[in-house]
Amino acid sequence: MARNRTTTQPVEPPDGRAAPASTPPAAPAAVPEEVRRRVDQLRRAIEHHNYRYYVLDAPEISDAEYDALMRELVELEQRYPTLQSPDSPTQRVGGAPLPEFGTVRHRTPMLSLDNVYSLEELRAWDARIRRLLPGESVQYVAELKIDGLAVSLEYEQGRFARGATRGDGVTGEDITQNLRTIKSIPLRLRASAPVRLDVRGEVYMIKSEFARLNEERERRGEPLFANPRNAAAGSVRQLDPRVTASRPLNIFCYQVGTLEGIDVPSTHWERLQLLKELGLRTNPNNRRCDSLDEVIGFIEHWAERRHQLDYETDGIVIKVDRIDQQERLGFTAKSPRWAIAYKYPAERAITRVRAIEVNVGRTGALTPVAVLDPVRLGGTTVSRAGLHNEDIIRKLDVRVGDWVAVQKAGEIIPEVVEVLKERRTGEEVPYTFPETCPVCGARVVRPEGEAVWRCVNRRCRAQLVEGLIHFASRDAMDIEGVGPALVTQLVEKELVRSPADLYRLTETQLAGLERMGPKSARNVVEAIQASKTRGLERLLYALGIRHVGEGTAHDVAEHFGDIHAVARASVEQLMEVPDVGEVVARSIREFFDEPRNQELVAELEQLGVAITQARREAPPAAVASPFLGKRVVVTGTLSRYSRREVQQLLQSLGAQVSDSVSKKTDYVIAGESPGSKLDKARELGVQVLDEESFYRMLPER
Repeated sequence: MARNRTTTQPVEPPDGRAAPASTPPAAPAAVPEEVRRRVDQLRRAIEHHNYRYYVLDAPEISDAEYDALMRELVELEQRYPTLQSPDSPTQRVGGAPLPEFGTVRHRTPMLSLDNVYSLEELRAWDARIRRLLPGESVQYVAELKIDGLAVSLEYEQGRFARGATRGDGVTGEDITQNLRTIKSIPLRLRASAPVRLDVRGEVYMIKSEFARLNEERERRGEPLFANPRNAAAGSVRQLDPRVTASRPLNIFCYQVGTLEGIDVPSTHWERLQLLKELGLRTNPNNRRCDSLDEVIGFIEHWAERRHQLDYETDGIVIKVDRIDQQERLGFTAKSPRWAIAYKYPAERAITRVRAIEVNVGRTGALTPVAVLDPVRLGGTTVSRAGLHNEDIIRKLDVRVGDWVAVQKAGEIIPEVVEVLKERRTGEEVPYTFPETCPVCGARVVRPEGEAVWRCVNRRCRAQLVEGLIHFASRDAMDIEGVGPALVTQLVEKELVRSPADLYRLTETQLAGLERMGPKSARNVVEAIQASKTRGLERLLYALGIRHVGEGTAHDVAEHFGDIHAVARASVEQLMEVPDVGEVVARSIREFFDEPRNQELVAELEQLGVAITQARREAPPAAVASPFLGKRVVVTGTLSRYSRREVQQLLQSLGAQVSDSVSKKTDYVIAGESPGSKLDKARELGVQVLDEESFYRMLPER
C-alpha cells in the first residue's frame, strides 16, 4: 500500500513527558467501569480501522484520527496498567529480544505440496484425481502461489494465541511475538469467532517495500537481501521482535487447519470466505473453477500478469474444493493428494551483449559477466548476466555484439544460456580472457584442473573487500552492519587492511564515514565486539580458506577443537577428519603455512577473538531417517531455510555434511543456482534432490 501508519512505536502521552526515572511506582489505581468500556471501545475501533486499512485497503479515517485513537488507548493503559493485555493493538511492536525460539507442534501437519512443471503433468494429476473419485463431479480452487514464508496462526476463543513456522511440517519455531507485529494479522477475530482456529498463511514483503528496505540497508552499510522472499523469512525469524516490527510485512491466509466451535464449511472455497469474515486477509485473486480447463485458463491468465503484482508469485496452487473429497483422497507421506502446485517455467528473454566485464572475488577468482541491452525478464529489468568462467564463454562461443537468450528461474541471477548465431553479422568480437587482474594489474593464473582464473596478488583490493565482506557475513562471524558499502569505505580510507583491523575500529573512526552517525558507529563497534565469541567453526569458515565451506569448518573444528591444533596438523592428520580429502587438507595446510596468515591468527587471538570450539552437548538419538550415516552436500539457494540451517538439520539426523561432491557422496540437495556441484553430482551419478524432495524425505519428529 502507498501509506504507512505513523504509529510503528508505542505512542507517548500527548504532552510528551515521561515520569522521572527516580519516581517510585504508584500503587495500581482502581479502574472505573467507564474506563474499561472506553478501552474496549478503543481496541475494537483500532482493530476495525487496521482491518479496513491493512486487509481491505479501504481506510475510513485519516492517519491523524487513527493516531488520536491510539494515543488515547496508550494513555489509558499507562494510567491503568492492569488493563494491558497481549491482544491490545498497543502491543504490536513487540517486547524484549528472545533468547531463542521455542517449538510448537502443529495441531495438523503443515505438509508441502508436490509440483508439476507443465500442463501435461497437471492433466495427468487431474486424471489421477478423477480415477480416485470415479463418476464424481470435481471442482477446484486456483490460488496464486505466494513466494514468502509459510506460517501457522492459532486462535483460541477468537484471540491470537500463537504462531509458528512450518519447520519440519510437524514441529515449527514459535514466532508468536514477531507475528504480533504484522498489522494485517488480527489479534482478535471478527464476527462469531470459533472456539479454536488454526489457519495457514504466507508472510511476504511487497516488491516496492523490499526495494526501499534494501536501499536503507545499503545506506547503513548492511548486507542486502537477495529477494523479497528471503527478506520476509529473515524478518520473521528475528530474535528481536522490534526488528520484525520495523519491516514492511504482510500476509495472505490460504488454508484452514483446525476449526472448532462453529459450523464447519464443507468446501475449501467457503472456508476462504469464512476467513475473510473473521478478519483474516485472503488473496482477492483466488478463483473457484468448475473444470480443469478453467484452471488452465487461470494459469494462462496470470502467466504474464503476475509480474504486474507488487508481490512475488512463481506458480499456481490447485486444490480440490470439496472437503469430503479431500478426506477420501488423503495424503502421501509428505503431501496431500488433493492439491498440487503448478510452477511456471523458467523465463527467457532475447537481448544483445554490449560488453563482457570481469569481477574479482575474495579468493582472487575472476568471474566474467555479460553487460546487456536492458531487457524485461521475470518482471524485472535485466542488464547483466552471469557467464561463470572462460570455459562457458568458449562452449557457448559468446562474443561482444552477439544476440543471446538469457534465462532466469525464480529470483536467481540471470545467465546467458544460448547464443543466436544465425543473427550474426560478422562484426561480433570474440572475447579474450585478461592476462592481468582488472583491479590491481597483477598476473592471473589458471591452476591445472580448474576452470577459474585467479589473481595471484593476495593484497589485491578486490580480494580484500570481498574477503572482509565474507568474514563479516551472517554465516561467518555474523557482524551486523558491516556490509559491502561500509567495507568498501574502510578499505578506501585504509582503515582496514585485514580482518584483525575490524576489531581495532573505534566509534570516532566510523562516525567520520559517509552515512555513519554516532549511533550507527556505536552499533557497528558493539556488533564487531560481539562477534568475538562466535567460536572456532565460524572463524575457520570466515578466514576464507579455499575449499573450506561451512560443513568442513564444522567437522575440522569438532575434530581439533583449537585453531593452533589445526595450524599444526599435517596433511595426513587433517585427512583423518571425516570427508576431508587430500585437496582440502592441502589447502588448509597451505593456508597456515603462509606467514601472513599466521600473523593474522595471532592478531585475532590477541584481540580476544575465540579460537576454540565450544563443546556441545551430545545430540539426542537421531530418529530413523534416510540420511543416517549418509554423506550429503547442500548447494544453491534454498527458499525456506538457509544452507546452514539445513546442514544443521541434516547433522541432527545423523548425516555427514560435506562441502564437496565425490564418489562417496550419497545425496546432493540442490536449491536455485546450484553451480558446479550439481554438474559434478550428475557426472558421478550421485542422487540429486530438489528442495521439495528433500523435505518430503524428512522423518516426522
